[in-house]
Amino acid sequence: MSEFADTKLTPLMLNHAAWVTHDVEKTADFYTRIMGMDLASTVYDDSVPSTGDQFPYFHIFFKMQDGSTLAFFEAPGLPPRSEVAHPAYDIFDHIALQAKDREEVDRWAAWLRSNGVDIVGPTDHDGLIYSIYFHDPNEIRLEITTPLDLEWNQHAKRAENDLKMWCDTKKSAEAEGRDVGTALVEFIRSQRQA
Repeated sequence: MSEFADTKLTPLMLNHAAWVTHDVEKTADFYTRIMGMDLASTVYDDSVPSTGDQFPYFHIFFKMQDGSTLAFFEAPGLPPRSEVAHPAYDIFDHIALQAKDREEVDRWAAWLRSNGVDIVGPTDHDGLIYSIYFHDPNEIRLEITTPLDLEWNQHAKRAENDLKMWCDTKKSAEAEGRDVGTALVEFIRSQRQA
């Protein structure tokens, strides 16, 4: 029996999420001036400690109110990001930053627009969350959001059931030789009507 059998490990909080930037100066201006985050820390070296790769980099961290951070790496000579094969990647890949309430999300929208940042929304996601979306100078999609359902992240039983139904629908469509996308659209519509 494993020594960890009775231990449930769950991360305490987000420490940082990190991406590549091609312009650390623009990135620093955006996250400190526009997003109001504090410059928290920096690291630079001529090799990557976790892999041993021999290239110089500058690693910069921006702190939010709860102490969690967003971080970026600038390394000279990196090629531009590859084009994404499907627009869904540009839509789904994002990080959501929480605001206090709906009014604060609206204030963020006004602030970002006043600084020339294009936004999408506000959007009410079926009474679950209220959000706006925009991109940073690195084309990373960000979301400012607030829960409308104060228990939005405490619906484990429903989430487990939804996951099972989604996976069962895919497996059934594959086994029957049906188009998986069409089967999932039918599933979504039937659940919406239920």
